[in-house]
Amino acid sequence: MFTSDLEVEIELPSKPYLDYFSLGHHLDLRLVRNQWLLLDPKVEFLMSEANEDKTSGDFREMGLRLAQEATTFIKKKMDKASRSGNLKSIKLSFVGHSIGNVIIRTALTEGIMEPYLRYLCTYLSISGPHLGYLYSTNTLFNSGLWLLKKLKGTQCIHQLTYTDDSDLQNTFLYKLCKQKTLENFKNIILLSSPQDGYVPYHSARIEMCQGAAGDNSKKGKVFLEMLNSCLDQIRSPSREHRLFMRCDVNFDTSTQGRNLNTLIGRAAHIEFLESDVFARFIMWSFPDLFE
Repeated sequence: MFTSDLEVEIELPSKPYLDYFSLGHHLDLRLVRNQWLLLDPKVEFLMSEANEDKTSGDFREMGLRLAQEATTFIKKKMDKASRSGNLKSIKLSFVGHSIGNVIIRTALTEGIMEPYLRYLCTYLSISGPHLGYLYSTNTLFNSGLWLLKKLKGTQCIHQLTYTDDSDLQNTFLYKLCKQKTLENFKNIILLSSPQDGYVPYHSARIEMCQGAAGDNSKKGKVFLEMLNSCLDQIRSPSREHRLFMRCDVNFDTSTQGRNLNTLIGRAAHIEFLESDVFARFIMWSFPDLFE
């Protein structure tokens, strides 16, 4: 039974792009969930399963599936709380890892989510490629993305690398950045790691990068337009008070030695999910944002 508030938290797993044998699981973010429950035992969790084994298609399809799953879950919890007479307020928070963040932002553009946007509270983005791979400097990883596009024609990889349309301003990510997917959140936390080679550092942090800073071509202008669009949403006066943080995380990967995982930056990308110390540190460093 709910007491005074209904707080729904939705977590979306990732798909490690070059991990052909592992496409993400709904329990990927279980460590974050466990710490959140210690902070607030009343919170209701949806560990999203809508896109399990379906993360190689179009982000628009994945976003719709998440929106449908989320609204069904929220309605069910709201109805239960209303019947017991304990529904006084609603807080809706999202946590995403890797491309799960792109799916979350896409879901928020769906019409069925519109009635719930006013309840958005905290958005915790864990290493999300919000600006795609337009200026990715990880040559080895970029080669893997190229192979995925050539051999498998993976649509979401085309969208992340801006090859889904010949005109950059018609690409999926460009249009997504123009949508107001961030401005309704009260708290926005962007977690990134310079050790993570799977997601460009600037993309996870939604900030300018060296490659784009000196690029006067159309690509550079389009990137700047996307960046400013996202930052304008974060600076939007739609919320009287909004907390925005960029947080760097550095993992101790010395025990793993020098191997392919550390070389391509996979170790840190996965450590976000597997480090209990990290989960405790993040959740208990900012308890007010998760209660």
